[in-house]
Amino acid sequence: MDKIRPVIPLVPVHVSPADRAARAFLATGEISLSALPPLSLYVHFPWCVKKCPYCDFNSHEAQGAIPEHEYLDALNADLEAVLPLIWGRRVHTVFIGGGTPSLLSAAGLERLLADVRARVNLEADAEITLEANPGTVEAKRFRTYRDAGVNRLSLGVQSLNDRHLRALGRIHDATEARAALAIAASTFENFNVDLMYALPGQTLEEAEADLRGVLGFSPPHLSLYHLTIEPNTVFAKFPPGIPDDELALDMQERLLAVLAGEGLMRYEISAFARHKRKARHNLNYWHFGDYLGIGAGAHSKISFAHRIVRQTRPRQPKTYLERAAVGASLFDETEVSSGQLPFEFFLNALRLVEGVPSSQFSERLGLPLSVVADALQRARQKGLLANDPLRLRATALGLDFLNDLQALFLPSDDAPQ
Repeated sequence: MDKIRPVIPLVPVHVSPADRAARAFLATGEISLSALPPLSLYVHFPWCVKKCPYCDFNSHEAQGAIPEHEYLDALNADLEAVLPLIWGRRVHTVFIGGGTPSLLSAAGLERLLADVRARVNLEADAEITLEANPGTVEAKRFRTYRDAGVNRLSLGVQSLNDRHLRALGRIHDATEARAALAIAASTFENFNVDLMYALPGQTLEEAEADLRGVLGFSPPHLSLYHLTIEPNTVFAKFPPGIPDDELALDMQERLLAVLAGEGLMRYEISAFARHKRKARHNLNYWHFGDYLGIGAGAHSKISFAHRIVRQTRPRQPKTYLERAAVGASLFDETEVSSGQLPFEFFLNALRLVEGVPSSQFSERLGLPLSVVADALQRARQKGLLANDPLRLRATALGLDFLNDLQALFLPSDDAPQ
């Protein structure tokens, strides 16, 4: 979710946090918000044991010992520097992603969460998620993570087939994946499993076997992804032989049918959950809430009464550590223009199967819904958007052609007609 690309700076990075906060609050802008949206915290841990060939996240293979203590110091400095931008606001969820944040020691994770609690107004029942790689699973450590305050685990299994795991460059095998699932199920009441399909050389039967194998551990939440060849990855340079579109569609239809029969309901284009187990952190993204991102390469979206700004941090861990040490962890900052806001809103909201209330457009953007009246009409005429005045929701056809639907809300010079 956290893949917004760097943008041109709006203000110099040497401006103090207090001055930046004052400018954001006091300056006039293009929008007018009646209330600020919910706020989440994202913490990025940039190191992993091995970079997977399909991965385009900001992750870096660890060369020697990870500078855990120094990185936790940098996260602290980063968070303190941006606190003036969120004074008085409650944080509803925390997501610790990567990279492989389960490489953190138990003591490091405990310190991280203690530092966060000491600095932000974290809700008592906040959802706190930690991403984990089955190759780093160790039962005692996971219980310590839980005791430190992590109440949701997100396990990157991807497959239960050794041949496919090797093709994906994963460091774990199927036996380790099953062991990790067993530990997750016995340690956490709430956990997510990441699973991919349309893998190199995968058959329809193998895709279904992977899913049924994962379902045997009764995960409360499942994220199901079609393998995508992303730019600037090893797979982009050396494309593997993957199932054609027809076979991939057959896989998707078969897997959706299996999930529907197992009580995991699809609530987002790639997310499935049991009752009351939807990912609260991701829901905040999809409902165009705010999020503060700290760590190497992290992104933030922060709303003020008259503007919405985005921030990024340096991607390279070494650069991030150096800049955070001198109070300059922010790489750049820009205000999102009123012309760009509708596309960003629909890019997120239309991923939800039930969509969002129509009123949320104005609540989160500070703009009237009439600014996208023409795009809404075109979307409905094409059968991509439901004809419901109270909800902004993709039809079944719209979910199948989501990119086409979202593109209708691009700024007028870029949008297809």
